[in-house]
Amino acid sequence: MPAEKTVKSKTLYRGKVINLRIDTVELPDGSRTEREIVEHSEVVHILAVDTDDRVLLVRQFRTPAGRELLETPAGGIRPGESPEGAAQRELREETGFRAGALELVYSFYSTPGFCTEFNHLFFATDLIYDPLEGDDDEDITVVPVSRDQVLQMIQAQEIGDAKSVAGLLLYLMRTKGEAK
Repeated sequence: MPAEKTVKSKTLYRGKVINLRIDTVELPDGSRTEREIVEHSEVVHILAVDTDDRVLLVRQFRTPAGRELLETPAGGIRPGESPEGAAQRELREETGFRAGALELVYSFYSTPGFCTEFNHLFFATDLIYDPLEGDDDEDITVVPVSRDQVLQMIQAQEIGDAKSVAGLLLYLMRTKGEAK
């Protein structure tokens, strides 16, 4: 499939977390159209499993959703920071643990139809208590969930964050058949 060619780009908004731009693109047939694009930095999210084989989820209020959500710990990659470094930092800030073992499992776009955000999913094990002070504007509660509860919670729509659902399903696929 031939690619679209960007012929013009205009930034409409620059913020702390996102930028918004309008790109004029030329389609393969020569016609032109506009694409609204939300620019967002790369992010990490971490599926952390403790020594009791529980997944550490975090509960926090999400203003765009208008409610508290259960999610995997996550956050942005800072300039000059590696995805692995960001994963360790976010895990420590949001759960109080650092991973003795950290594995990059999957990388993906969350909403490529309009957003540049690129996600890196890590599995974290061999957790060591090593808290790091979190962001001032976050009020986070750690919620340990057994592997048996994870699928039930997804099916009951108790976990409404897509990146978390994807990570949890990958975790369940990987650990299928393991002793509980």
